[in-house]
Amino acid sequence: MIDTSKLQQSLEERRARQLYRSRQVLEGPQGPRVVIDGREYLNFCSNDYLGLANHPEVKQAFKRGVDEFGAGSGAAHLVTGHARPHHRLEEELAEFVGRPRTLLFSTGYMANLGVASALLGRKDGIFEDRINHASLIDAAQLSGARLQRYRHAETEHLQQLIKNNTSTSKLIATDGVFSMDGDLAPLPGLAQVAQQYAAWLMVDDAHGLGVIGATGRGSLEQFGLGMAEVPVLVGTLGKGFGTFGAFVAGEEALIETLIQQARSYIYTTALPPAVAEATRASLQLVQRESWRREKLQTLIARFRSGAAQLGLQLGESSTPIQPWIIGDTEQAVLLSEKLKQQGILISAIRPPTVPQGTARLRITFSAAHEAADVDHLLGVIAGVL
Repeated sequence: MIDTSKLQQSLEERRARQLYRSRQVLEGPQGPRVVIDGREYLNFCSNDYLGLANHPEVKQAFKRGVDEFGAGSGAAHLVTGHARPHHRLEEELAEFVGRPRTLLFSTGYMANLGVASALLGRKDGIFEDRINHASLIDAAQLSGARLQRYRHAETEHLQQLIKNNTSTSKLIATDGVFSMDGDLAPLPGLAQVAQQYAAWLMVDDAHGLGVIGATGRGSLEQFGLGMAEVPVLVGTLGKGFGTFGAFVAGEEALIETLIQQARSYIYTTALPPAVAEATRASLQLVQRESWRREKLQTLIARFRSGAAQLGLQLGESSTPIQPWIIGDTEQAVLLSEKLKQQGILISAIRPPTVPQGTARLRITFSAAHEAADVDHLLGVIAGVL
């Protein structure tokens, strides 16, 4: 029998350092209010930014998809798993982001792994923002390319790293909206460096698409950038779109290369066609109901104004991700627990997800929240402080 005592010791050490992670079992749908262990909580830690995960039209489309195509896809896209809803969704997403083609992946993690593995090899170089999402960091390491990480949002440091690099191919990869800080990457500056040094620029806009930009087309729309500046766009469907899955968008040659060479696409079961049908419905809502983005901005402004009056240390973010920087890990966990006791659900984010000394409560807003919810949150925070 295998001795697991070392594993147990490691788990106990993690628990002692307040780094132990636990799952919470929801007893109903995703929404601004959720039920856990029979108690209702006001939820401020979901990525369902537009409130579409439980939208009636999205659910109805999902049910129609199940009725017509069943519960699962049954195979990878290149075998018999690529159904009509997948193909139509790819075409509609391409039109939405203004690119010739898109390619569906089962998760955003797999999309990032697929791009890096298909475009890079051991003779190549990849340059990433130091606080990129773990999927981008892992994608770089698994590609075999040489990874160099520049200081957060510092294009000057990126330029220092890339100017003397002799790699055969170069790729700059960044989040569009940083998932734990909520700030936007300096995309115009990154695009300028990429063009100067003949590098690919890849933007993972998981937390931007659907949420920011005048028409919800994300951080690229916010900065007025197109495919010429950002050849590789990655988007996820489980956040602003409220469903599941991911896609890569770009030129015909890029998408065909991914189909032929991206191992995380070739060797993975396709997401269920019913999910694609649900996403087609949510994509229509994203485009039709701009009031959701407008309401989000109103809620964010209301919260930041109230937080300033309370003296909270917030990150510089205009997105639904509002990090309340605590610093000390134990204190962040304690505050999260106190808020939960008062019926407020906010996750404590700790190292290694964020750097040492920057533990925080990651407060996120949804268009399904109301102004009264924000006021209640601020009142409870004032009480626990």
